[in-house]
Amino acid sequence: MSFRTTPPETSSTPGLQAVTGATEPPALTSRLPEVGTTIFSVMSALAAKHAAVNLGQGFPDFDCDPGLVDAVTAAMRAGHNQYPPMPGVPALRQALSAKIERIYGRRYDPDSEITVTAGATQAILTAVLAFVHPGDEVIVLEPCYDSYGPAITLAGGRIVRVPLNPADFRIDFARLQEAITPRTRALIVNTPHNPTGTVWPAADLRALAELLRPTKLLVISDEVYEHMVFDGQRHVSVSSEPGLAERSMVISSFGKTYHVTGWKVGHVAAPAALMAEFRKVHQFNVFTVNSPMQHGLAAWLAEPSRYEGLSGFYQRKRDRFREGLAGTRFELLPCAGSYFQCVDYSRISSLPDHAFCDWLTKEVGVAAIPLSAFYADPPQRPLARFCFAKTEATLDEALRRLRRL
Repeated sequence: MSFRTTPPETSSTPGLQAVTGATEPPALTSRLPEVGTTIFSVMSALAAKHAAVNLGQGFPDFDCDPGLVDAVTAAMRAGHNQYPPMPGVPALRQALSAKIERIYGRRYDPDSEITVTAGATQAILTAVLAFVHPGDEVIVLEPCYDSYGPAITLAGGRIVRVPLNPADFRIDFARLQEAITPRTRALIVNTPHNPTGTVWPAADLRALAELLRPTKLLVISDEVYEHMVFDGQRHVSVSSEPGLAERSMVISSFGKTYHVTGWKVGHVAAPAALMAEFRKVHQFNVFTVNSPMQHGLAAWLAEPSRYEGLSGFYQRKRDRFREGLAGTRFELLPCAGSYFQCVDYSRISSLPDHAFCDWLTKEVGVAAIPLSAFYADPPQRPLARFCFAKTEATLDEALRRLRRL
C-alpha cells in the first residue's frame, strides 16, 4: 500500500470535495515487536546467494515416494476438490486413530479426538490460542523451536523459559518444578528434539506425569519427528503415558514423515474435551485442510511399512554424515533422533555462532543454523545445527567442503 504525499487534483465530481494535506498512515503497534524474519529463511536465502550447500533449514532435498503423488492425483481426479469436513477427512482420522493405537497403545476417537491441521506449526499456534489467556504462564524448555514463544505472546501469555541440561539436553525436573506457579497454564515439550536430536526416555515421561499429577497444567507435545529415532531406541509418545495423555495435545506432521514439508499437513490427537476447544479456534484460523492431499494420505497411511522403515532410512544418513565429519575439528554431539546434527565448533573458530554460520555459508559454502536462534538467553558453548535430510550427493558435497576446515 502506498500513501499519497502530495495534494490530489481537485475533483470535479459532484459530492466530492478537494482534499488538502498529506494523508497520515495508520498507527501501527506490532504484536511481535522483537520478531524479525525467521533464521531459517535468512540462512536459506544466504545459502542461495552464495551457492552454498543448504544444511540449515530442515527440509529434505529429495522427493517423496511417487506412489503418494499418484494417490493424491487419484483423489483429485476422483473429485475430492471441495471443502472436506472441518476436523479432516474421516478416512484419514480413522487411519490415524488406528495407527496411534497400534504403536502407542492409546485409542483416540476419530470423530471427536483427532483433527487434521495445516502443518504442525499451525497446530501449535491453535493449541496455544485455544487454551492460553492473557496473563497465563507457559513453560518452554530451551533450546526450543522458534514458533513457541511468538505463539504464547500472540495469546497474551507470559513465556517462562526452563533450560535443558547443557551437558546432555535432558530435562532438569527440579528447575521445572520451581518454574510452576499458580499462573502456569501449559508446558510445551518436544521429542525427538529440535534442534538437539535428543529423545525422551520412558522414565522421563513417567517422571513428568508424576510431577504434573497435582496440577491442572495442559501439555502441548510436539512429536513431529516421531518416526526418526535411532540405534534401536523407540519413540515414547505422550499418548502412551496415561498420566500425560489425559491432559495433552499431541502434535505430529505428515510433511516430516513422508518428505513433503511443502504440503503443510499435520494432525493433533487429544481427549474430546480438549479437542472441542481446539476446534473452536481451528475452524476460524484455517477451517480445514487441503482435501485431495488428505484423501491421498489416508490411502497411503493404510500401509504401515511406509513409515516403519523411516528410522533406518534416516539413521543411514546420520551415520554417513557423522562418519564424514569424524576426522574434522568439529565435535559431534549425540544424535538419538530427528534429522539434525549439532556440532561444537570451538576448535575451528572463536566467532559467535551467528557470525560463524554466516562465515561458514559465505566462505566454506555450507549453511548451518546457529543454536542461539533456539534460545532467548543462549549458553556460551559455540554450537551449530546441520540438517542431514539430504541426498547422498548433497551430503557428500557438504562433507567435502567441511573437511577443508
